Amino acid sequence: MLDSKPLLFPTDFPTIERQSLITLQVNLGYRCNQTCMHCHVDAGPKRPEVMTEDTLDAVLAFLRRGRVSTLDLTGGAPELNPGFRRLVHEARGMGVHVMDRCNLTILEEPGQEDLAGFLADHRVEVVASLPCYLEENVDGQRGKGVFETSLRAIRRLNGLGYGDDGSGLALNLVYNPQGPSLPPPQASLEGDYKRVLLDRYGVRFNRLMTLTNMPIRRFGSMLQSLGQFGEYLGLLKSAHRESNLDGVMCRSLVSVDWRGFLYDCDFNQMLDMPLNGGRRLHIAELSAAELEGRRIRVGEHCYGCTAGQGSSCGGALA
Repeated sequence: MLDSKPLLFPTDFPTIERQSLITLQVNLGYRCNQTCMHCHVDAGPKRPEVMTEDTLDAVLAFLRRGRVSTLDLTGGAPELNPGFRRLVHEARGMGVHVMDRCNLTILEEPGQEDLAGFLADHRVEVVASLPCYLEENVDGQRGKGVFETSLRAIRRLNGLGYGDDGSGLALNLVYNPQGPSLPPPQASLEGDYKRVLLDRYGVRFNRLMTLTNMPIRRFGSMLQSLGQFGEYLGLLKSAHRESNLDGVMCRSLVSVDWRGFLYDCDFNQMLDMPLNGGRRLHIAELSAAELEGRRIRVGEHCYGCTAGQGSSCGGALA
């Protein structure tokens, strides 16, 4: 795989600093039951990296100090970590809002038959990747049969109340462009998703989040192979909006890798850019107060978060 990191520095991305910490985003490991073209984590079934029980305990110890209101669980497929359910159960017991970044197909993996019920019982927000509402596009990006499996998973979640207004069970879908382009306007695309998925397949969800593909890891390597890396980076930079800097996720989020080390965001984690540089800081050492006002480490990839309508783990910024 071609390494895009050397192409991301130096950078003229604006200087930004941290604000109050709201979200702890924890990567429970890079193991996944899928291998997706756009995946910036380079996750897959053969990845051995999985967060240990000791590191999970350190995450829980930090949550007990009451410094964050949201726990955002990601991977790979976070549900494949053996400690996933214990972490969710204990975090919810502390009153922390939990988000599960779910690929939907995991609900049909052996041993996960009761996963949907577990998520509903613990009032977990499901953030589910579905990169298109057309079968041929999803299967082309993620593998044959993934679209139909994803629909079955959404129907199972709908049956538990997910996607229903007033149920308190949020099911939000995530869209990624198929190639080197910016996402279309989130609001209009959400309308298309809701109409097609309900009319054709009888499934429903709450919100659509549009995410820009980052020119790193697997997607960055593909761009280099096609000779499109410079063109795509130019697109991101030409679409930069200064106003999006106020809402980028790194200002109120810290990313934790499977070993417990800290990063400004998930993308910096994949580029091995530890928080603040220098000695790596571990979750066991973290004090939320000491993060406020720290300078965020940036590179050319950061333009992916400020281009056009903006992009964050919560979708468009504008």
